[in-house]
Amino acid sequence: MTMSCDDTGTSGVQRFEVFTGAGKRRDWPPEVKASIVAESYSGMETVSAVARRHGLVPSQLFTWRRQLREQMEEHGFMVSETTKPEPTFVPAVIDVMPDPDPAPKNKPVRRRRRSKASTVELEVDGITVKIARGADAGTISAVITALRETR
Repeated sequence: MTMSCDDTGTSGVQRFEVFTGAGKRRDWPPEVKASIVAESYSGMETVSAVARRHGLVPSQLFTWRRQLREQMEEHGFMVSETTKPEPTFVPAVIDVMPDPDPAPKNKPVRRRRRSKASTVELEVDGITVKIARGADAGTISAVITALRETR
């Protein structure tokens, strides 16, 4: 069925919605409400955890708590918020630890690391040759021989 926007509200088409599932209002007996609210004040769990366990939205339980507090104040009673237990201290026990082993008498000698950049420079007749560490002895002698022959 098509409906143009020009005849909105004048045609015979009616709209209705069907809601299924959640959304049904539950009627909680006062004893059950009081039990759930008291449980939420126990301090053992958060209010949200108590609400979830009973299938409530946390805001509903907070509303019940507020309503109870208002009713109690009307009758002259003061409802304190969740009372936290007094902090207690556990006595500290200090064990005497044995003296750590004295420093070893023979410390290993630390070897100085050589720089990897160490080189040998040869300058012959204005020509400079740098020989890096670890170069082959045969290569070094061949370079020196070649420099002598160029004189």
